[in-house]
This record gives sequence, structure tokens and C-alpha cells, in this order.
Amino acid sequence: MQQDKHALANIYSEQRFWDKVRHSLKTTGTEVIRKCLWLYYAAQKPETPLWAKTVVYSALAYFILPIDAIPDLLPGIGYTDDLIVLTAAIASVSLYVDEEIKELAAEKMRFWF
Repeated sequence: MQQDKHALANIYSEQRFWDKVRHSLKTTGTEVIRKCLWLYYAAQKPETPLWAKTVVYSALAYFILPIDAIPDLLPGIGYTDDLIVLTAAIASVSLYVDEEIKELAAEKMRFWF
């Protein structure tokens, strides 16, 4: 289990996150991107505890991974597993996904879409 945490930590990087988001904008749908942004911005807040940041970065690492349970290239269902992982992470850290976070994500969504 400890080794899995280190493996995920090595997968996530801010650059890889933004590259995946930009690359996925047209194929993932807005809900996946919105949830990614909620998690990303929640992790940026200094008051978000380490355990919550670990949950967030693990979910975002799963999103970034090129290999997952359902390949992202499958039309219509490719990001279903990502959405499930992101939603579960948000449920776990929901106290830290406040209105400020949602507004930051909404601003970014308006810019992109």
C-alpha cells in the first residue's frame, strides 16, 4: 500500500494535470473537467489538510494515468471510471470544496467553454 502511494505521487504533477485537462476538454465532457478543477483548487488551499490533499492528488493521478479500468479512447464511456474516482474523492473531501473553489472552477470553465 505504501508503495502504491509513492507510485501515485510520482504520476501526478501539475504540468501533467494541466496537459491532460487541455487535451481532454472536447472528449471528457464538462462534468469531469469541473470535478478535476474542484479537486485541484481544493488542494491548492493551505488550510486543506494533508490527508485530503493525498485523496485529491491520488484521484487526479488516476485521471492522468494513460492506462485505467476503461480506456479513455472509448467514445461515450471512456471517462466513466475517471468520473467515479473523481466523484468519490469529492465526497471524501467535500468540506474543502467550498463556494470559493466552485467559483474558481466556474471562472476557468467559462474561459474554456
